[in-house]
Amino acid sequence: MMKRRRLRKIVATLIFTTLIWVFADLALDEELTVSNLKLSVAKSINPTLWVTFSGQSAVPLEKIVLKGSARKVAEARQRINAGRFIREFYFDPEQEKMATPGEQPLKVAEFLKGADGIRQLGLTVISADPNILTVGVVELQKKQVVVRCLDENQNPLKVASIEPAQVEAFVPAERGGAALEAKVSLSRREVEQARLAPVEKTPIVELAPGQTREAASSVKITLPKEQDRLQEYLVTSVRLSVSLSANLQGKYKVELVNPEAVMGSVAIRATPEAKRAYENVRYHVILEIDDSDKDSRPDKSPATAGAETPVELRRDLVYNFPPEFLRRDEIALNQSPVQARFRLTPIAAETTPGAPAPITQPAQN
Repeated sequence: MMKRRRLRKIVATLIFTTLIWVFADLALDEELTVSNLKLSVAKSINPTLWVTFSGQSAVPLEKIVLKGSARKVAEARQRINAGRFIREFYFDPEQEKMATPGEQPLKVAEFLKGADGIRQLGLTVISADPNILTVGVVELQKKQVVVRCLDENQNPLKVASIEPAQVEAFVPAERGGAALEAKVSLSRREVEQARLAPVEKTPIVELAPGQTREAASSVKITLPKEQDRLQEYLVTSVRLSVSLSANLQGKYKVELVNPEAVMGSVAIRATPEAKRAYENVRYHVILEIDDSDKDSRPDKSPATAGAETPVELRRDLVYNFPPEFLRRDEIALNQSPVQARFRLTPIAAETTPGAPAPITQPAQN
């Protein structure tokens, strides 16, 4: 009997001691704030659903506050500092039973409590910032969409063929007409390849700026051969701009010796769009005057003893082709560059009798 009583006292003491440690551990709970997190829509969601957070496919979480025992918080802090904590969480509406079309509120702290990354820490989420997000769900339908081809700058490319010209893709149910399109973007290297052989790529449907969905199948794109793509044109009524630096403007004037050659015509090879764009630029050719040109030694005039005539300088014109077409190799000069002949004269000096009229306009591109 005495042994039993003694055993009971020992068991009671152990239980009491254990409870003391448990309550002590609970009393030592600490909080841990984690910043710079991200919540994204899972990429593996049902393809018939378009899910966003207030119109965005991902949103930043300023911070979350976690709570747990001092030991668990210390372990979590060590894990985070070592870079072994994944800061991005993924949302699947079907798993959260929020796949019904429309808008619904998402309690972020509640959602994060079930996230794998949080459960691994062994801590509880007590708050999040923001704490409520609006989840938007749009039901998509599979429809036929027309494929368009663009370059890496999102400019339309002239194509020889796209096979097939239409593909199936998931788009919002209300979308129709010209909005039913998918895009294929080709890099500069792919553009060159497509002129030799078909390039295979999967078209992309844009649901909203920055939010896309791949089409159900790929297409093969062929671009026109180089000789078929560019045609020969002659641009007339050429407009000239003379470019002088701030150091020369107001101090020197430019006397163009061969204006007929400079402003006669320009032979180019271009696409029709590039040709029209070049015709519409403000200046077709530019004559660049360097600061060092003012230091050219003048010639002694044989006609008037002691008089000096500015030396005649020569410089190739710069052809002001539109940059976007130049980058795509859709415009090129189809002649040798014209060489301008000119003299640079101080404005204070008298113009030599019979010299061509000065050109004084500054460059404006």
